[in-house]
Amino acid sequence: MTETPSTFADAREQFLAMVGGVRPELHRYCARLTGSVIEGEDIVQETLAKAFYALSLSQDVPPLRPWLFRIAHNAAVDFLKSHGRKLTEATAEIEEIAGYEDRPDPAVVRAALARFLSLPLTQRSAVILKDVLGHSLEETAETMGTTVMAVKAALVRGRENLRRHARDEAAIAATTRAELDRYAHLFNARDWDGVRALVGDDCRLDLVSKSQRRGKQVGLYFGRYEKENVALRVVRLEGRLAFAAYVAGADRPAYFILLEFEAGRVKSIRDFRYVPYIAAEAEFEILAG
Repeated sequence: MTETPSTFADAREQFLAMVGGVRPELHRYCARLTGSVIEGEDIVQETLAKAFYALSLSQDVPPLRPWLFRIAHNAAVDFLKSHGRKLTEATAEIEEIAGYEDRPDPAVVRAALARFLSLPLTQRSAVILKDVLGHSLEETAETMGTTVMAVKAALVRGRENLRRHARDEAAIAATTRAELDRYAHLFNARDWDGVRALVGDDCRLDLVSKSQRRGKQVGLYFGRYEKENVALRVVRLEGRLAFAAYVAGADRPAYFILLEFEAGRVKSIRDFRYVPYIAAEAEFEILAG
């Protein structure tokens, strides 16, 4: 029997309510696999669409959480392949797993989205599922379609690679902090000419989920901020330095902004003002100074 539009809409609402509790966790996983909160959300939506369709053809509801993670994992792998992202073989190397520890590595939990992209896919999936999301070894192996021994091997290598990248990034952290402090000082002083002077001629602007600009067009981006009472503070967001944007009178940031510098000038801006759920879910640390 063909479903009426109202019946279909009701079924969809019931499904979304049923998966509501696991959806933020799915997003954390997919965002770290892809290195992008937006691409991660696209994959979550694809995952839920596939799951909803599959349930419409089935009499039984499978164990929801592991089933959704398996769909999300496969959808993310397909996405990465279709976009030419670096992948590894589906099986991990097995040797040298004596260094495995069952406790989550704090360096992994704090790692930034972009840092996960430095890992081969098998290591990336293992450390996100086990250390960031707290899945068991068995759940991680089921999601990845591999063995517990392979997961352990991937965890040993992935954790060490993330620690090594963290040490490398620490060497440039002081310079980055100084550059961010200078930008925030000019921004909060409403010195828009000074702010624009810091922006590189070929700067890339991404108003996440809204629009993208480059070069001279980026200067127009500050026109809106000239009319608003927004202040920036330097924070550590998921392991990397960022700006928290505070609207006047608020005690929690409304959104975050990421900047990258090159030769002392801003080479890219990612402004998340149009993606408010990120600020609601984010864990961050306000830095002194």
